[in-house]
Amino acid sequence: MTVSTRHIPLVNRRRGLFIFLGVAYIGMWAAMSPLLASGYRRGDAREETGALEQVCIAAAMLAPALAAILVVRCVERSGRVRDTLALRWTKPWGRAARACLLAFVVPAGLTTAALVIGTFAGRYPFDGVHWNGLGAWAAASVLNMLVSLPLFFGEELGWQGYLFPRLAQDGDRRSLIWAYAITGAAFALWHLPTLLMGGQYPGRPWYVSVPAMLVSCLLILPVFTWLRLRSGSVVPAVIGHAFVSSVSVAMVTEFADSKAALDPLHMSMAGWPGWIVTGAFVAFLALTGRLQPSFYPVRTVPHPASIRRL
Repeated sequence: MTVSTRHIPLVNRRRGLFIFLGVAYIGMWAAMSPLLASGYRRGDAREETGALEQVCIAAAMLAPALAAILVVRCVERSGRVRDTLALRWTKPWGRAARACLLAFVVPAGLTTAALVIGTFAGRYPFDGVHWNGLGAWAAASVLNMLVSLPLFFGEELGWQGYLFPRLAQDGDRRSLIWAYAITGAAFALWHLPTLLMGGQYPGRPWYVSVPAMLVSCLLILPVFTWLRLRSGSVVPAVIGHAFVSSVSVAMVTEFADSKAALDPLHMSMAGWPGWIVTGAFVAFLALTGRLQPSFYPVRTVPHPASIRRL
């Protein structure tokens, strides 16, 4: 783990966890309250996001980071925010570039595999690859993802920068299992307001979308954690999350028949085809020990007492 939490008193660590979850969840519900009050419902996967929806989503995505910063500075008092939350670039720069590239390649590969499975199962209306406009589409999708990166820092500074390390503690097997399970569940249930409005699963009732989101997050979170552990930085996890939430979703629409209905539950990373490929990849990471912090070289930071807080 990049930053050990052993120097933080147990009472502060526990208090910090409750405050973090409280602020992150309250922030999400508060940000989504205008949409909930208006009765907004997303009924179609091709539906464009309006201005109000974009503002509410952006505000909500900042809540986990604000919660993490609040706890680090006011409860734990555990050092500089950027060190404590692993907000740094991996060095040397070549290693950082490879880590960021991997954060593109792995989600792209998983999404492609999920679409292939959905196609062969007869659930994804694959319409072929339109090579003439593929380059322009890919460039626009990546640019859109890069523009949205600050918002995904808002999420991952909370989940990967703060919550997972606090739950994993010293990295023993039991702590790690709980850390992956609780962080994944917290990550999923944090989306509850959007799930109630059909955000990730348009047209689906909550008793379908909530369990589906739990499965999706429990499977994809270890992938983001792996990107964070192997690099010692949250940056690759941020890139991976941004890809899954933007480019991956765009891939589903781009390669589908433009007249066909799209159901994320049957044809995306958030559906059963994605669960199969992500589950297989996570199983590989687990069996090879890559989900354990001890698998990677220890990267230390100065003790909090010797550095100035941000």
